[in-house]
Amino acid sequence: MEEKDFKCLRCGAISKYPYEKGKMIERQCPKCGSNNIRLIKEKTPVKEKK
Repeated sequence: MEEKDFKCLRCGAISKYPYEKGKMIERQCPKCGSNNIRLIKEKTPVKEKK
C-alpha cells in the first residue's frame, strides 16, 4: 500500500495517508479532526494539438 497526499476540505491541511485504489478508508484530519478528507489528484500534462 502506498501513501498519497490528502487535503482536509475544512481547514486545508495536507497530510499523507495510506492509499489503495478502490478501498474506502476512514481518515481524520490531524489538525482539526474533520473526516472531510479528499485525495489530491495528480495533474497530468495536457497534450498540445498540432
